[in-house]
Amino acid sequence: MTQLMIQIAIVWLGAILAGIPLFAAMGLAAFAFVGLGGLSMSIVPQKMAQAMNSFPIVAAPLFVLMGNILAAARINEKIIGFATSIVGWLRGGYAHASIVASTIFAGMVGSAVADAAGVGAIEIKSMRRVGYKPETAASITAAAATIGPIIPPSLPMVIYGVTADVSIGRLFMAGLIPGLMMGASLMIMVAFVARREGLPSHPFVGFLGIWKSFLDGFWALLAPIILLVGMFSGIFTPTEAAAVATCYALFLGFVVYRTLTWKMIPEIIVESAETTGIVMVLVMAAGALGWCMSISRIPQTVTPWIVSTISDPLVFLFVSNIILLVVGCFMEALAALLILIPIMVPAAISFGVDPVQFGVIMVLNLILGTIHPPIGVVLFVTSRIAEISFEKMSRAILPWLVPLVIVLALITVWPPLTLWLPHLLIGR
Repeated sequence: MTQLMIQIAIVWLGAILAGIPLFAAMGLAAFAFVGLGGLSMSIVPQKMAQAMNSFPIVAAPLFVLMGNILAAARINEKIIGFATSIVGWLRGGYAHASIVASTIFAGMVGSAVADAAGVGAIEIKSMRRVGYKPETAASITAAAATIGPIIPPSLPMVIYGVTADVSIGRLFMAGLIPGLMMGASLMIMVAFVARREGLPSHPFVGFLGIWKSFLDGFWALLAPIILLVGMFSGIFTPTEAAAVATCYALFLGFVVYRTLTWKMIPEIIVESAETTGIVMVLVMAAGALGWCMSISRIPQTVTPWIVSTISDPLVFLFVSNIILLVVGCFMEALAALLILIPIMVPAAISFGVDPVQFGVIMVLNLILGTIHPPIGVVLFVTSRIAEISFEKMSRAILPWLVPLVIVLALITVWPPLTLWLPHLLIGR
């Protein structure tokens, strides 16, 4: 079976290189496995349906819908206004405000692309208007967008939790401190760059101005607090939190700010359905392919080999970081998660690494790939908004990877950064 699976993997990689969509290549590989193995073809659709038969996976389409509602309702403008009022007076204030706004927005949408698209357009235009270089403005926005999938709620964390059978609530809590560290590290980087490039600051609006911007954005700023308090206190589960967040987003758009109209709803639903369809078809195809890998005993074969080759848990985590960073440069994060979890998580557990800590490490590594060429989907989004070439954007983002990689190293070598909060609020 293992030899058969290796042959199928070669065919699968060939299909990807030939330009076949990833989900189709994964599905074809699963069908080829059962066909060449003399098994019934009906197993594949059964395993695909089984992959979808999960209550936590319901959170994925709801978080996507919530993000689209918030973007359509222009809630991001309220958040950016508040962020600018509190940190805009610092040197490089617009850059600091961009990071603060992305951190707040991260607590609402949980997606790097949604963060970059949702607040990126306003942030980049504001920075360019006061004299920032286009590539500097776009790089800061792209780097800050990576906070989105780390701070709860997070779509990649949901996918990891479902696939690896790990508590999504624990994963959400584990991502909070690293996410805040990412924002702080980027703001430290901005402080150095602001001095070197002479970045301007925004006039201090005064405490009255801060209070007014806070009141103007109060209901929007309340969204991440409601989600975090509700999940951490046990009032609702992470899956139920997605439904609460969606309802709250509708409340903001229709009742509080009145920026949503019923005519906008069909377009929002269609866009959410398209995004959800892409995610779900990947989950289904990966579920079938994961079953093929399991029955071929690839995880059971690879894990002992890794354990026998690497003796130290830190060395394993170091090697895992390198592998994940490289994979993240060439493959979309959710797809990479679905493929690598069955292989890498059992190995991590064998080394005594907590699967919650490893989940945050996996997600952060793969999300960094969204701001690194050659795939870099967030780079495409921000370069298009900033109206600069992808090549120029790829060079400009490199220094901003440094503080994020430092945070990755810290959560790798010091588990309490990810595990302290889940242990405090839920217990061991």
